[in-house]
Amino acid sequence: MRSLIDLFRQRLSSLLPADLHPTERLKLLTPFRHPLLISRHRAGLIVDRVRLFALLFALLTPLWGIVDMLAFPFPLWCQLLALRLLVCAAFLSLLLFYREHGRMADAYWAMFILFIIPTSFYIGSHILLAHYQLEDLPAAVAAGYAFLPFVLMAGLALFPLTLLENLLVAVVLLLAQGIAGYLNWSTLNWPSYVGAFWLLILIAGVTSLACMSQLAFMFALLHQAIRDDLTGIFSRGSGQEILHMQWHTSQRNNSALSLAFIDLDHFKEINDRFGHSRGDQALRSASQQIQSCMRSSDSLVRWGGEEFLLIMPDTDMTRARQALERLCRNGFGSRPDGTPLTASIGVAERYYDRIDQPQALLEQADQRMYRAKAAGRNRICAL
Repeated sequence: MRSLIDLFRQRLSSLLPADLHPTERLKLLTPFRHPLLISRHRAGLIVDRVRLFALLFALLTPLWGIVDMLAFPFPLWCQLLALRLLVCAAFLSLLLFYREHGRMADAYWAMFILFIIPTSFYIGSHILLAHYQLEDLPAAVAAGYAFLPFVLMAGLALFPLTLLENLLVAVVLLLAQGIAGYLNWSTLNWPSYVGAFWLLILIAGVTSLACMSQLAFMFALLHQAIRDDLTGIFSRGSGQEILHMQWHTSQRNNSALSLAFIDLDHFKEINDRFGHSRGDQALRSASQQIQSCMRSSDSLVRWGGEEFLLIMPDTDMTRARQALERLCRNGFGSRPDGTPLTASIGVAERYYDRIDQPQALLEQADQRMYRAKAAGRNRICAL
């Protein structure tokens, strides 16, 4: 039995990118504790695809009104056309006026609006159709309305979603299918209805795999794009993006934001005496040591050479200094000759230094790092 489970796990893992870390595979299940930069890119992609979906529906929804006019009697097709025009206006409003700010909350709202519009149309159209006894062509056209949940469920595959997110949307669509069945209870063809419901569940399972696969490849591609190849921490370009994101969050929430520049002392000597491979090993070790003392909300960036930038949101100057002192006590690893590797650290904080621009905060921390080096290295400078 265990060998069968291991085989299943291996086959499942082979469907995901090979460079996806095991911890990132767990993040395919729920949206919690995703890195800030990945959440920002994912939110933007989801909203862009919501707009694409909205454009498609805005164009196609009113066109079907021609079929309704040819198939249904006057009061019915006119009511359905009015409903279609209302839905079209809602899709156009979503397409033109919805704005996102790189937050997953914006993406969730966009998806909610996108799916609630056609779901409401689906339920509203069934309420209208339930008042008519239709036969032949009108009955065939009316049956076509039952396919809307299948289109929406399949459309979920467009989005890079976790399993939990996908299931929540799928439950809403299954609930809409259940409401439609209740509205047609007296004339319900039970074998056909149960078969359709089962097919909808099956499509939900397939789209869950498609969504998680998209998200897995997105993790892999972003990891390559935003990470430093040597140390695996954020690259300088990513660090600049994270800094601006955290700065705007700090302003919006009126919260503290601290930066620390960490420069490894006399690092050039390691490369000169022991070679670049030993220097690379020391850099990886130092980055691991720093990460072991960080919170999950902090971000570590390789700024250049032996220089690191530590971004600490919701951290005032006092707490930042305490955290950096713990880091210094923990150490930055060892030099190839066995002596401790030390660092000169400059720290700045938005409120403490009364700074109103992220670049100025960065420059303040950088200047203090150089003061720490000038004062003898292996120390923290906050003044």
